[in-house]
Amino acid sequence: MLNIKKNTENNALTVILEGRLDTITAPNLEAELKDAVDSVGELTFDFEKLEYISSAGLRVLLSAQKRMSGHGVMKITHVSETVMEIFEVTGFSDILTIE
Repeated sequence: MLNIKKNTENNALTVILEGRLDTITAPNLEAELKDAVDSVGELTFDFEKLEYISSAGLRVLLSAQKRMSGHGVMKITHVSETVMEIFEVTGFSDILTIE
């Protein structure tokens, strides 16, 4: 299960994820981001309560990163050790901005 909360302020969107971002829940996040990403200059993912991310979740992040690269910035905050290990093993820690 994945809970998605979005906060928009000025030209910035913060997406707070809680639970698991996997094959089942990744399409939900993708749908939530579909129109929102193109209308903001800054996209922040708050992973403080994200327990797990699968390859399907990584694909959604990569897609968002590519869409933001043309007109803004994307960053990920509050990454747990478990999720950070997945980012490091897959090489995503080298292509994503993680704070």
